[in-house]
Amino acid sequence: MIRVNGEDRELGGCTVAELVARLDIPAQGRGVAVAVDGEVVRRGAWETTAVPDGAAVEIVTAVQGG
Repeated sequence: MIRVNGEDRELGGCTVAELVARLDIPAQGRGVAVAVDGEVVRRGAWETTAVPDGAAVEIVTAVQGG
């Protein structure tokens, strides 16, 4: 179990890239940032950065508007 944006989810044991895909967050474009246990993960490291059970993950998406 991991905590994503303050909500417990049964999604541990995957990479950041897999997590973003499982949550249906469009990762191809710009404006998505991910932190695991308080450390920002560079987009280039998403494929290799593990999200261990018990991790706290924050995913932020930028929205354009005025």
